[in-house]
Parts: sequence; structure tokens; C-alpha cells
Amino acid sequence: MSRAPYLVFEDPDLPERSLRVLVAANLYPHEGAENYGTFVRDEVGALRRLGVGVDVFYVNGRASRLNYFRAAPAYLRRTRARGYQLVHAHHTLTGPMARLERRLPLVITFHGSEVAESYTAPLSRLLARLADGRIATSRWVESRLGRPADAIVPPGVDFDLFRPADRDESRRALGLPLDRKLVLFVGLDRPDKRVFVIERAVESLRADGIPADLLRVTDKRHEEIPPYMNAADVLVLVSEAEGSPMVIKEAMGCNLPIVSGDMGDIREVIEGTAGCFLCDKSVEGTAAAIRKALDFGRRTDGRPRVMHLSLEESAKKVRAVYERVLERRGKR
Repeated sequence: MSRAPYLVFEDPDLPERSLRVLVAANLYPHEGAENYGTFVRDEVGALRRLGVGVDVFYVNGRASRLNYFRAAPAYLRRTRARGYQLVHAHHTLTGPMARLERRLPLVITFHGSEVAESYTAPLSRLLARLADGRIATSRWVESRLGRPADAIVPPGVDFDLFRPADRDESRRALGLPLDRKLVLFVGLDRPDKRVFVIERAVESLRADGIPADLLRVTDKRHEEIPPYMNAADVLVLVSEAEGSPMVIKEAMGCNLPIVSGDMGDIREVIEGTAGCFLCDKSVEGTAAAIRKALDFGRRTDGRPRVMHLSLEESAKKVRAVYERVLERRGKR
């Protein structure tokens, strides 16, 4: 992972574009952290394919919170460098630095748990007032901002990457056993993800004679994840809080059964899909829901239910927010 305070990723086609945007983000894949913020990179790519010129200013808050201050002078110089018409900040912690630029309109995407936790909750509400445009990834996120969002835009899914494949063939390719029930966790193994709950739930199932194993996928590149989803029997997510978690929509794209807490937009994404279950996030409740998913015993029909959540559709909604904000500011 880079220790630099910031990194810049330029769009070579930006000078020729009629709409030119600087994305400020504290999540973006880079050397040594190729999986970090892939959903931001994917959105940037989709916007570029729509003809929007997009440069990315990545502030390395992961290495040090002081980098938000260290990067600020370079950020302000960058905003004057390439004829940008708008700044789009991702995540609450990037917002204060992004708002230092007052000439350009600011759109902020509020992603998830930052709107409800610790000091970032009131900071999110303040930034929602200061921003020219607000994007929330779910209705739950919007409800915590204190004012309406310009759009609800869940991060889009690359359905060419996340698509169904044969379970046994996927297991053979990964060297996984064919005779075990595989309970999948995908994501960063942080305390707020509460993986210990999934561990204990799986242990309780084994104590009841169910041949279940927890399959953790925490250090794979984004493009390496689909085979694990196609090899697993169920995906489980019981975090403290989520906004619009990519892993749920990606699992739906692979027709993988799901067990999850009722967080963010998860209910509306999986509701009505046989083989997908909400739980109360306790060990007992999680174990009971996993048992139901394993008893379901087949793939879901989740993919056609989430195709409207593609990268392309999400990027169109983001571009529409840009255009409305620029019209309100008289910049177009």
C-alpha cells in the first residue's frame, strides 16, 4: 500500500470532454491495495464510457488521517489544473477537503456506515448542507443526512464479471472440497464486519452435524471473487452497519443464496428472492438463517432481479446529478 499522502489518476481524454469532473476519494485501487475502493474505480470507468471526463484525486487517509490535511494544498492546485466544472467527493471524510474548493460545485456521495457512526455522523449532516449535490447509496443513508438526496444511486455491479457458473467446477478450480457446505464471507476482516458471529454460527451448525465450513475471502483481487461466490453455498453479511454493500448485489448476480442483517438497502435488494434470508445478526439468528439457506439447497433467481443495478445504469444517474447541479449553479 502506498504511503504517499495522495495520488492522482488522470483521464487522458478529459481535455476533449464537454463535462469534466474531478473525483476526490479516500478509496481507490492502487499499487499494493488493488481491491481498495473498486466500486469507485468502476463508477469512474462507467462515467468515462458515457463521455464524462474524470480525473481522480485519491487522498490516502488509510495510511494516516493527517493526510487529509497534507493533501489539501495539492488538491486545491489540482482543482485549477484541467478546467474542471465540478468536484465529486466520495465518503464523508473526503468532504471537508473537497469543500475547501469554493469556485466549483461539489457533489458528495455518502456511502454507508459513516452517516451513523461516531463523529462522522454529525459531519455527514453538516456536509449534506454544504454540498451542492447529494448522492446517497440507499434510502437508509439518505434518512440520516437531514435533507433529501438529489438521487439514490447504489454503486453499480459489473454483471459481466459477476455471473453464475457451475458450483462443482468452481470448487475444483479453487481446490475446495465438494462434500462440504461452504459459508462465504467476502470483505475486509474488520471488527465492524462481525465475522466472529459467522464463525460461531458455523460452529453451532457443525455441532448439530451439518458439515459446514466458513470460507473467508479477504485478500483477493476483485476479479478473483466470482469463482468463490459460485463455489459457495451461501454468502453471509452481519456487519454493524452497511449502506448499499456491493457483495450482496454481486452475490445476487451469481445467483448465490444470501443471509444478511437488515441494513441499508439489503432488504429491498433481496426481498422476494427465494433462498435469501434476513436475520437479527445474533449468533443464534444467523445460524438459523444459514440453516434455511442450506436447506434451500440450490441457486437463486437473483440475477434478473438486480440487473437494473448495473454499472451503466448507476453511472447514468450520477451524470444526471452532475447536470442538474451545474444547471442550478448556472455553469452550463
